[in-house]
Amino acid sequence: MPEFTYVILSFGLSLLIAVRSIPTIISVARQKHLFDEPNGRSAATQVVPTLGGIAIFLGFVLSVTIAGNGFVMPGLKYIIAAVIIMFFVGLKDDILSLSPWKKLVAQLASAFMLIVLADIRFTNLHGFLGIHGISFIPSVILSGFVMIVFINAFNLIDGIDGLASGISIIAAGVFGVWFYLAGHIEYTILAFSLIGALSGFFWFNVYGKKNKIFMGDTGSLILGTIMSVLVIQFNELNIIQTRPFAIASAPAVSFGILIYPLFDTIRVFALRIYQGRSPFSPDKNHIHHRLLAMGMSHRQATFTLLTISALYLVPVFLLQDIGIIGLMSVNIAFAIGVVILLGKHIQVKQFIHKDDPFQQILIPRRNERLIDMPGLEKQDRKPATVRRGLVRALSQLDKISFW
Repeated sequence: MPEFTYVILSFGLSLLIAVRSIPTIISVARQKHLFDEPNGRSAATQVVPTLGGIAIFLGFVLSVTIAGNGFVMPGLKYIIAAVIIMFFVGLKDDILSLSPWKKLVAQLASAFMLIVLADIRFTNLHGFLGIHGISFIPSVILSGFVMIVFINAFNLIDGIDGLASGISIIAAGVFGVWFYLAGHIEYTILAFSLIGALSGFFWFNVYGKKNKIFMGDTGSLILGTIMSVLVIQFNELNIIQTRPFAIASAPAVSFGILIYPLFDTIRVFALRIYQGRSPFSPDKNHIHHRLLAMGMSHRQATFTLLTISALYLVPVFLLQDIGIIGLMSVNIAFAIGVVILLGKHIQVKQFIHKDDPFQQILIPRRNERLIDMPGLEKQDRKPATVRRGLVRALSQLDKISFW
């Protein structure tokens, strides 16, 4: 069969598996009372089953195994093994709950398997800061860090209907098309197997009424794992610029393709640390929460962010020749500009509910003090000396802060 047939098969099979399995998963979840209960830090407003990640897992693993038959994909068995680890960790967290540190240990185990056993890692910095090839140890550290960031980024943006799956469909679609054009059919199949499973889930998650479902940590942890593999391979296959369809400034292009989950995660972590809290503590400080605070529905907020992400792909690819530093500067300037405009609008319109302990202001107001911010319990605060240092620095940061 032509190679393109296998791509269609991977997409269609994973879509079919997801669509057929989700109603059964929902039925079982209802019988066993496996629901996401609405709470103060969740954007959910109704009781919904949280096991959509099972359908994503089944669709992806079965389709990539069947459609990938005959194509050499180095490390495929380790990719599937890493996905299986994330699947069971996410499933246990969705049903019984796990501490962030236990999940981190599992993420490190999956990252180790992908980096060391599957040899999926960064080996070249594409001339960033004058650095090209890097040795094994720095390669392992950098690759492991990137994988952990991606896994947690997709876990964190899974806060409203269709956002994590929609962003992943767009990003995997871009990577998948490039892999196909560049002649790497094995990774095209990997990408479109994910897209098919996510497309089936997206329909039930966004448009489902009686059969609405969330992906839960089961799905988001799988997403982050697979997307980290696609990003690393995209960068590795663009080291040699003489190859067909080679992309210049691949690291910066990758960041631009996934600008929402990456930048929003960095921003939220920085804000929590700035407020003297653990970066893993829950709140409603993500940009999608801010859109909800402005009165948007889940669907409106999701499609607003998906549209912005899709449109931003145009300048990302058009500006690839300005270099990694130049394009990264454009990426960061764009993201910061969006956050500043949104934050100022929210402050002027007073959309933030200051009596809600899970919502904080996006941009600190003048003379506002760290210790007065809502939601900061005594056990969450930094030691007094650290807190006083942050408070003294607040007046200076106040004038330039974009958080």
